[in-house]
Amino acid sequence: MPDIPACPVCGMENTYPDGDNFVCADCAHEWPQSGSAAGADDGAVVRDSNGNVLSAGDSVVVIKDLKVKGSSINLKQGTVIKGIRLVDGDPEHIEGNSDRIKGLVLKTCFLRKG
Repeated sequence: MPDIPACPVCGMENTYPDGDNFVCADCAHEWPQSGSAAGADDGAVVRDSNGNVLSAGDSVVVIKDLKVKGSSINLKQGTVIKGIRLVDGDPEHIEGNSDRIKGLVLKTCFLRKG
């Protein structure tokens, strides 16, 4: 059984395959058999509020007035954010700049592809 890895959480070798996952009998941690945690993040798909897939460089439109933390300026509904960047490992946030505010991090649930 040298092909079954030790548990990444507790380090014990008392692990076994269960369907598509490995399971640690000592701490009950489960992890996928194929790929690593880094490989799982690469497959994350970033979607807007309507379910459209977003990619780096897209333009998005704000669907609701948003308060910007650390600023007295609000983002109004209909504001266009051009040339977005995807946040590594986080499919619920994007980075971008508006005409008035630079360095925004926005939740995708308040955006639609424009």
